[in-house]
Amino acid sequence: MPTLTNSGKPHASRVQIALIGCSHRTAPVELRERIAFTPDQALRAADELRLSGTLEEAVVLSTCNRSELYGVPPETGSDAQGALESFITNFHGIPASELSGRIYHQQNSEAVRHLFRVSAGLDSMLLGESEILGQLREAYGRALDHGSTGPVLNRLFQSALEVGKRVRSETEVGTRPMSVAWAGVKLAERVFGELKGHEALVLGAGAVAEQVVENLRNRGIGRLRVVNRSRDRAEDLAQRMGGESLDWNALDRALESPDIIVTSVSGTEPVLSRNLLEKVHQARGGRAMFVVDLGVPRNVEPEAATLYNLYLYNIDDLGEIVEQNRKAREAEIPHAEALITEHIGKFESWCTSVEAISLTQRLRERLLKERGKLLEERSAEMASLTAEERERIVRLTDELIERVVQTPNDKLRRTRELRRRLAGIEALRDLFGLDGEDS
Repeated sequence: MPTLTNSGKPHASRVQIALIGCSHRTAPVELRERIAFTPDQALRAADELRLSGTLEEAVVLSTCNRSELYGVPPETGSDAQGALESFITNFHGIPASELSGRIYHQQNSEAVRHLFRVSAGLDSMLLGESEILGQLREAYGRALDHGSTGPVLNRLFQSALEVGKRVRSETEVGTRPMSVAWAGVKLAERVFGELKGHEALVLGAGAVAEQVVENLRNRGIGRLRVVNRSRDRAEDLAQRMGGESLDWNALDRALESPDIIVTSVSGTEPVLSRNLLEKVHQARGGRAMFVVDLGVPRNVEPEAATLYNLYLYNIDDLGEIVEQNRKAREAEIPHAEALITEHIGKFESWCTSVEAISLTQRLRERLLKERGKLLEERSAEMASLTAEERERIVRLTDELIERVVQTPNDKLRRTRELRRRLAGIEALRDLFGLDGEDS
């Protein structure tokens, strides 16, 4: 991306993008849940970063497998990466030492490629997963409505959504869409074999929970119950999927009968404690409990796994299923990567156009400034001129400046090959000294 000089220092007016993140590739769920952002926290974080001057635009993407912060640093080119890492540690109250080696930093073209791969499902735990595109759309939509995006991130995220759609429609990566919800149900199927005749309880009524319910129903689950803090949402989901809804206050009793319990509830604290599950376990007469926790932060206290005959799995326990999924689809990765590269080129061309417009505007400002200085220096020689004659000189020099500026502007716009356009921008910048703050 045309954003950095050879020295690595950004030019003023250049498009810059910074990314900091933590995902299933770099950190276990125990850490990911501690730096996850709720929707409200994501908007608050964006506000704080913009008010502090660290970023001019910001979008936070936080899912069960990743927390990522995308931003546009100010044109002065401060150390955005370091500032962002300090922000995350302070925001979540986590010592920097605990994040050492767990956080990744990317900028400019690398950040763009990363986001495009995320939207395409190539960076997901399940290759080509169906959930991430919707999650990305929701995160961007909230930031857009909140006013924390601008021209750069708007263009970037709209491009990412387009990439995600194309990869899923033009390659086999998205064939038989798979998701974390699908993997969780697949795990239950491995334990119980056919799910017919078994009973399942789903905690939650959001997008992931809905996919869990749908996958359970498609596999012929016997009795299916849904419990959620909002009874209306639970009832709506249960009715659409042919199940039953239960009141949140009846959760204790609801846990006494199911063979399979799948949780996907938003919140910062576990909803199923070890003590609660121990009491339920006694009421069940010690009958085995199979619990799949798809929440991040986790919905079930990890200590519950020590209970006799309770089999607790979290989102990081889907490794074997993930590997089989990848092997079945990895032949399509080159095709998907080619589409991503194509869209990176389009985004870079847009960035270059933005930079060219900014540069020619700076050239115009420089010439107008020099014109003002010249007229002031020659004011004594022009003392005899009438007001009309002075105005005519200003109009003529305005027209001259526009002609001077229009020529490089047109040439840059007509140049199709990106490298030649970049070379032209560099030449124009160096020739007229347009990098200086006082230009």
